[in-house]
Amino acid sequence: MPASEGANYAPAAMPKPVVEPGEFVFAAMHLDHGHIGGMTQGLIGAGGTLKWVYDPQPERLAAFAEQFPGVSVARSEEEVLEDPEVRLVAAAAVPGDRAALGIRVMEAGKDYFTDKTPLISLEQLAEAKAAVERTGRKYAVYYSERIHVESAVLATRLIQQGALGEVVQVQGMGPHRLGDPASRPDWFYERARYGGILTDIGSHNFEQMLTFTGSDDAEVLSSAIGNFAHPEHPELDDFGEAHIALSSGASGAVRVDWFTPDGLRTWGDGRTFVVGTEGYLELRKYIDVTTDNGPDQVILVNGEGEQRIEAHGKVGYPFFGELVLDVLNGTEKAMTQAHAFKAVELALIAQRDARVLRASGQ
Repeated sequence: MPASEGANYAPAAMPKPVVEPGEFVFAAMHLDHGHIGGMTQGLIGAGGTLKWVYDPQPERLAAFAEQFPGVSVARSEEEVLEDPEVRLVAAAAVPGDRAALGIRVMEAGKDYFTDKTPLISLEQLAEAKAAVERTGRKYAVYYSERIHVESAVLATRLIQQGALGEVVQVQGMGPHRLGDPASRPDWFYERARYGGILTDIGSHNFEQMLTFTGSDDAEVLSSAIGNFAHPEHPELDDFGEAHIALSSGASGAVRVDWFTPDGLRTWGDGRTFVVGTEGYLELRKYIDVTTDNGPDQVILVNGEGEQRIEAHGKVGYPFFGELVLDVLNGTEKAMTQAHAFKAVELALIAQRDARVLRASGQ
């Protein structure tokens, strides 16, 4: 994966199979976002067996089949959903279509694993919650900026082990590179299909704030969006921010944008800062800018001193094995359903109530 292409972020699998071959069969469908590669790679690394792929566009099917040799190409969505061997369907559909697809998957008796954002409206959220309750299936979400980033996996462990004491604040920064605007699909610029910047890439950060503070709820205190530099796409938000109060008593802040400059070696200088009563840490997720240190740098300062920990290639991605076992055993160790839905609920409220700092063309 070229480092400049955040849409295709797909870390190499770090195989820690939790099942035998054929014990967990899954399928992939609706390949609208490149994250489907990382989702599939993670499940295969956990021991999953990829049986089917379906997409209405032949060129996407061909590229996916080349990336994952041996997968069978389905003639229709129904062919996948009617296969009793398939336990889970992974998908990265257009964001506005993800909820309806998930409901079809769950009503077919299979668990659903969708790219973030898992849906784009509070109405869709209510429908998804009702379908989960009705079917008893999972609506799992690929919040990749925590579950598929080794520095974030390590930070989760350190915080839960008390390395910072009680967490007081989490600040997340998620800059992304837009690249050639013409290379983006039409839906990327349509609010009714992508949901807005806080709903979309901001959902990662709301999930991390809940996780790092150990919270199960939060209140959005303020939020703002803007289109500062793309008047040709009036429905695009190229900037967003929000401030929340979490149920643990901590505060959270997020800033996301599409302003990564061409001079940066990767698609975004994603960082997270966590302050606790006994220490603080910083995650330099994708690059340690101006150095050759590589990604996944964890900078930890507490009563034991100052530490720089390189997590890349050393921590792995336990989420995928946990998800596989959750599907097989009916458990919720990878991520609870309530947590997955609460993260996107906060993103949706922040987007809905956001003050417009600058509208396109102003």
